[in-house]
Amino acid sequence: MPLDRTASFRNRREAGRALATELAPLAASRPVVLALPRGGVPIAFEVAKALHADMDLLFVRKIGLPGHEEYGFGAVVDGIDPQVVLDESTVQKFGIDAQTIRGIVKRQLSEIERQRRLYVENRQLAPVTDRVVIVVDDGIATGGTMQAALRAVRKNRPARLVLAVPVAPSDILAMLASECDQIVCLLQPHPFYAVGAYYRNFSQVEDTDVIRLVAQIHAAREPGQHLPDPKLPGAENHNEQEEQP
Repeated sequence: MPLDRTASFRNRREAGRALATELAPLAASRPVVLALPRGGVPIAFEVAKALHADMDLLFVRKIGLPGHEEYGFGAVVDGIDPQVVLDESTVQKFGIDAQTIRGIVKRQLSEIERQRRLYVENRQLAPVTDRVVIVVDDGIATGGTMQAALRAVRKNRPARLVLAVPVAPSDILAMLASECDQIVCLLQPHPFYAVGAYYRNFSQVEDTDVIRLVAQIHAAREPGQHLPDPKLPGAENHNEQEEQP
């Protein structure tokens, strides 16, 4: 899709459908779609539904600057060997010591564990080795979280690793190009403001939304079942009028 500096999506559901159209050629490979919770889940739901693909969650948390947690200088991905990626230039610039980083990582791993228990309980996550894997989020700003996510997936030796997002800055995509085999991004605005600036409805995705969407996608993989349209904040608009063409 050509670069558009002014376009925006009505909501995550519309963005997911648009992304699914671009990813349609991968359907024949029977990919697995991995969503970064929480915002990436409604996007991934639409992609998995359109591609008739498996969907699961990729648990990753931003490592935020102390006192300014919204400013990420790294990320951690859960696993037997948790993957931690840091922006060393930021660490040095702000003088963040190793003990502080360990404390932040520990807190974020605790949140990941909470999410894992809540979202998937004791279910085993979908295997990715030797499969085409599509990693999905609702957008990328600094790229640290996605970089950690891609590196963690790569360690499990997928056959092909695809990054798919509705919106991201072009320089960050260039930085991430070496971390995956293919990038699909619908909008690359310049200047880039924030992910939410390119959604007319960017309401928070709640834990209950994630649980319901994950349950729906897995129930639909049972023989004879079909996916209903989700009635969730972030997955579609809050009123029916906004959903009209």
